[in-house]
Amino acid sequence: MKKCLRCTKQATLHITELKGGKSLSLHLCETCAQEYLSTVEVGGIPDEFSGAPKGNLETSDIEDSGESGPRACPHCGITFKEFRSQGRLGCPRDYEVFHSELVPLLESIHGETQHVGKFPPRVSETSRRQFELVRLRSELKTAVDDEQYELAARLRDQIQQIEAETRSS
Repeated sequence: MKKCLRCTKQATLHITELKGGKSLSLHLCETCAQEYLSTVEVGGIPDEFSGAPKGNLETSDIEDSGESGPRACPHCGITFKEFRSQGRLGCPRDYEVFHSELVPLLESIHGETQHVGKFPPRVSETSRRQFELVRLRSELKTAVDDEQYELAARLRDQIQQIEAETRSS
């Protein structure tokens, strides 16, 4: 989640200002947002909000969501600006090329950058075990391929334990 531009609280309000043909995103907590909205002038951002943020935040918390530069993916040619306008990346390598821009975007949208999966709320224990077996077997194959035999032995033991529990149920 984004932190407030002026303090260390979680940002709850996201304001986009258009100024001189560029857009500027401000991430503010409720207190700072009220202060901002009471001091904002038509056509201008108060200096205390457009300068360096207070506290230990980085200046990257003020986003220029206009252009991120002429950098483009060497494989598909898409630029970050094109991605932002289309909402789709051009190829799988774009995740590496635009990593520094995508991580904050994904964190602000989803709160995380790694998918951990979900279970339906009412799944039987048998289905959960089957899912766990599939996951462990996949990890076991990867461990053997990477020659991580100690890990592979632990995974094999876990698989055998789950299978034994399934047979006895």
